Amino acid sequence: MSVRGNPAAASAAAGDEGGETAEELLARVAGMVPAAVDAATTAAGFPGRWKAIAAKLRTLPDRLSDLSSHPCFTRNALCRELLQSVAATLADAAELAARPPGAGKLQMQSAIDALGARLDVNIRDCTLLVRTGVLSDASTPPPAAAKTDVRELLARLQIGHGEAKGRAVDGLLDALNKDEKSVLSALGRASVAALVQLLTAPAPAVREKAATVVCQLADSGNCEALLVSEGAVAPLLRLAESGSSLAAREKAVLTLHRLSACPDAARAIAGHGGARPLVEICQTGDSVSQAAAAGALKNLSAVPEALRALADEGIVRVMVGLLDHGTVLGSKEHAADCLENLTSASDGFRLAVASDGGLRSLLLHLDAPSPRESAVRALGNIVCAVAPDTLVSLGALPRLAHVLRAGSTGAQQAAASAVCKIAGSGERDMKRLLGEHGCVPPLVRMLDAKSAGAREAAAQALASLAAHPANAREARRDDRSVPSLVQLLDPAPANSAKKYAIACLLALSSAKRCKKQMISHGAIGYLKKLTDMEVAGAGDLLQRLEDRGGLRSIFSNG
Repeated sequence: MSVRGNPAAASAAAGDEGGETAEELLARVAGMVPAAVDAATTAAGFPGRWKAIAAKLRTLPDRLSDLSSHPCFTRNALCRELLQSVAATLADAAELAARPPGAGKLQMQSAIDALGARLDVNIRDCTLLVRTGVLSDASTPPPAAAKTDVRELLARLQIGHGEAKGRAVDGLLDALNKDEKSVLSALGRASVAALVQLLTAPAPAVREKAATVVCQLADSGNCEALLVSEGAVAPLLRLAESGSSLAAREKAVLTLHRLSACPDAARAIAGHGGARPLVEICQTGDSVSQAAAAGALKNLSAVPEALRALADEGIVRVMVGLLDHGTVLGSKEHAADCLENLTSASDGFRLAVASDGGLRSLLLHLDAPSPRESAVRALGNIVCAVAPDTLVSLGALPRLAHVLRAGSTGAQQAAASAVCKIAGSGERDMKRLLGEHGCVPPLVRMLDAKSAGAREAAAQALASLAAHPANAREARRDDRSVPSLVQLLDPAPANSAKKYAIACLLALSSAKRCKKQMISHGAIGYLKKLTDMEVAGAGDLLQRLEDRGGLRSIFSNG
């Protein structure tokens, strides 16, 4: 299992156990303990070190007794390998204690320390096999369909020296690639803890393999909370920042991205100082690492506790840079999402995005054939922090009209909200300019959207724009405007667009043709109910439509 990292050497040092039963091997190992203790207590030189070795050796009989009492003792390969390792350690202890005192002091001191470390591992493994259930897990027959005994592989992660654990990680990687479901079903807290410990193993190759396994576990969607609770965040950050290979760094950042989707994990990453290395990777990493780091920062930006750390690391400048120059589309998308989160968080971030080139970058991002919703929302969050003249000069208005025409439902809703904010900025010319850039027709079409939120945003924006006569005329010319607005008068509590629909219809009601349409589509019935509910404007609109002289005039001219 692990004698100086070489099981063959262990077997040779302990003698030929090939024909021994487990009980015979246990008896031989138990018989070696007294001799090893005597040798340690009589060894020349380094009395303090040898006294500590002797104390550890004296604990072995109880550990071996516990091991032999386990019901799985005789049928488990791990027990035999552990006994072979203990036998080799005892043989080396006796040999080392018998060396003459003339040997080199530094070399001898190092050898005694190494012997103590091996004893510690042997004692720990005996305890682990008995008390943690590893022995039972590894002894349980695997399902008939399993080609690899996953339980034994997981047990081997927890016992022995680094090289043996590295071989167990190799086997586990192979098992994951062949049958991930079987591995996940057998995985327990102790196995995850062992994998997390291997992220800091002395051997770079073992760290890289452990990072690969941990990344696959995180991607499975079943182990995120367990990885975080077992302390994976700190070693993953160290690997991401200074891993010895590109593969190890990439796997670490990909895992952090996946874990950070959980708010608790995002807080843990921020609490371990993760903002700084992730920001640095966004600026210097390869395309895979850059996109993953940007994704992790996006997730951190959704957690209030992480915002201060992100601000300290200049997150706005970095995300604006990614939006402009990200090496892959994923980086740009994560940057837009992050800016949306930041601009939703505080006035400070909104001002920072507006003043650090974020407005121009977001507007350029809206030129895509199908603009990303988060970029539109981020723009909507900052328009109130930008002078109207600046919005006009940078081309914000035609881009918003483009989103209203070509964007997804979510992007259109965000654009409608932005249009409403700009129209309500107090600058009357902004209403006119928004109308001249073609915002009214797509807003009218949005009144029939499947999404209630989109319908409400469209009605609210249209109500604001219709306050300008030219925009009201534009809305009247569209035959769909009045019927769609009347449908939005539905008094149901779930319909939050009704007050905006009333405002729009009031703006259109100066035209007799529009009044006639309102009445013919049932507006009066809706308005009576809304008047009883004291919805603002419902009584005024109802009075206009019920004016008797007006009604006769409307239908006589119809």
